[in-house]
Amino acid sequence: MTDNTTHTTARSAHSTDAMLGNQILTLSGLKFKASLGILEHEINTPQPIQVDAELNQGQQPLLPHDDDINHVLDYRRVRQIIIDECTAEHVNLLETLIGRLTHRLMQLPGVLGARVRIAKLEIFEDCEVAIRMQGGQW
Repeated sequence: MTDNTTHTTARSAHSTDAMLGNQILTLSGLKFKASLGILEHEINTPQPIQVDAELNQGQQPLLPHDDDINHVLDYRRVRQIIIDECTAEHVNLLETLIGRLTHRLMQLPGVLGARVRIAKLEIFEDCEVAIRMQGGQW
């Protein structure tokens, strides 16, 4: 009888795992102006940046128990947090800004990990400059 119970439990666990998937919320190509940098023209004039973010939400049911926005991480909220965090005040270093933003996104309910990339789009005529940061579980 123990063998049957073990096999039944194993089948139940396997079928439960099959109903889950790792969910990652991604926002790509979010462009806006931010006051960022140490050069005189950067201090006086906001410059265009681009933010990409991935939020690891871990194992989630393949079929949610309902279709209610209040039971998921609302990407409208994530988008606004990114904009608000990047435009709240002048920041000298891209490293400071990406650390603050990554930390803020990691505070969202259900977020296990965050990957963030911020690019200065017009800092040089011939290239953009970007920094990528990853925190939490991946």
